[in-house]
Amino acid sequence: MKKTVAVILCLSAVFFSACNKNVIENTNTDTTSTVSESANVTDTSLPQSTFQPETQTETPSSTNSPTQESTMPPTVKPITVGTIPLNKNSSYGENTGTSATYTGLEPLPLKKFTVLDPENTKGLGTAAKLHSYGVAKDGKPNKISVENQKYYSQYGALTLDTSGEKVIYLTFDCGYENNQTEKILDTLLNKQIPATFFVTLPYLKSSPKIAARMIKEGHTVGNHSSTHPDFSTINRTLMSKEIQEVDNYLRLHFGYSSPYFRFPRGVCSDNSLELVFSLGYTSVFWSTAYADWDTANQRGADYAFSTVTSRLHPGCILLLHAVSSDNASALGKIIDFALREGYSFVTLD
Repeated sequence: MKKTVAVILCLSAVFFSACNKNVIENTNTDTTSTVSESANVTDTSLPQSTFQPETQTETPSSTNSPTQESTMPPTVKPITVGTIPLNKNSSYGENTGTSATYTGLEPLPLKKFTVLDPENTKGLGTAAKLHSYGVAKDGKPNKISVENQKYYSQYGALTLDTSGEKVIYLTFDCGYENNQTEKILDTLLNKQIPATFFVTLPYLKSSPKIAARMIKEGHTVGNHSSTHPDFSTINRTLMSKEIQEVDNYLRLHFGYSSPYFRFPRGVCSDNSLELVFSLGYTSVFWSTAYADWDTANQRGADYAFSTVTSRLHPGCILLLHAVSSDNASALGKIIDFALREGYSFVTLD
């Protein structure tokens, strides 16, 4: 009888152990292929967002975590950011180390935006406004940026910090990956400098590990729209959808959300500025930039350094493109120069 009981107990233990075994494969989901900012890239390593495109009600689409996929890493280290501050205005899921997201943060509930006045019955202007900023020099912002900030303020938008403090807001636009962003992140981590990366939906899908690194190292990931359209040519419901799709993808697959938006190519209208503001977003433009986006016409690190440093000024919102090898090479020296000149790098809090 004792032998029979022992055999039964042994078999039960084996069965219980087998039922509780959880095996997750480790597959690299990153890709180095280049896509255009408006390309439609499909990420098959994670489930697609399940929210509905209609934007007439303010209710979360789901509060459940996405299904855990076998292609995600088996373990994700908790966030470590050194002395880089987390952006106070961003939302983060609980840091459990879950493998259901690329960051290890628990997914955030999906959202639906309420589109106020979807037919634009107020008659807000729809004429395209191409953002301009002028060339800053002698440590002062161009007067165009000063005047623009007065105009943008009515829509809660930002192109220049007018406090007079020697601060710089370092921002990057990311429409596709060109094997430069990780070099930029290495420099920022080494020098403990915060930045904001404005990303499109194709970028998040094609380069999820890099986007996750941005978040895990304490940077802000801003919204640069789903398909990079001209916001002056689409209606308010479509504008909302462009922003919502990026935000919900970040929520579902990165456990993250931030309230910052950058218009594609800097093209906006009174109508689109008001719509973005009504959704609770801050539109972020820039007061300093240069022609760095053309990967076939890079001029070298020295050119990038001299151009950028000659245009720095108090309250500068600096726009750089992460595809630029010049920027990746010169960034460390640009940061060192700015610090020597008494500037500090701050977040969009």
